[in-house]
Amino acid sequence: MTMRSSKRCSALFAGLLLVATGALPAVAETSTISIAISPATANVASPQMGDRLAFNTVIRNTGDKSIDGLIAWISLVQIDQGKEQPIDLEDWSAHKAISRASLKPGETISTQWPMRLIQSGHYRVVISAVSREGSSLTPSPFADFVVRSKPVVESSRVLPVALGLPLLIGMSFIGWRRRGRDAR
Repeated sequence: MTMRSSKRCSALFAGLLLVATGALPAVAETSTISIAISPATANVASPQMGDRLAFNTVIRNTGDKSIDGLIAWISLVQIDQGKEQPIDLEDWSAHKAISRASLKPGETISTQWPMRLIQSGHYRVVISAVSREGSSLTPSPFADFVVRSKPVVESSRVLPVALGLPLLIGMSFIGWRRRGRDAR
């Protein structure tokens, strides 16, 4: 038996097993939800830690019947090499989800998703939506952004402390010594 016929045989056996057990493979349905995403016009051009960003979305029912039980949520992932991970939005103060009982054909929902930037890095945001009856997820296109690090130590605040503290200690020491001499 060749490798190719072995693979065909395995695939045929797996298909027969699925049919025999009544388990059919999940097939993605054609979504009637479309999602457009764009950065808010008030966003800063080069955001840094501590700034706030927002993303606007328009969710549209492109089908010919109502979508019942629509739920949409925001997801954020860090895409820096070696740090690829989903981000817990609780710290980022982002909205968790929106829901709508029904969305009629052609109807839209406009939503703004604000967030406070916590950590520097390269990020990708996506809005996802599902409906109660649907069996697939509809994602928006990605919106990428970069968060610059914010200097924790600012030189304008360090210099007065770096120079002032030794000066204050020296003056206190001199005053203490003078007081000790005057007391004798």
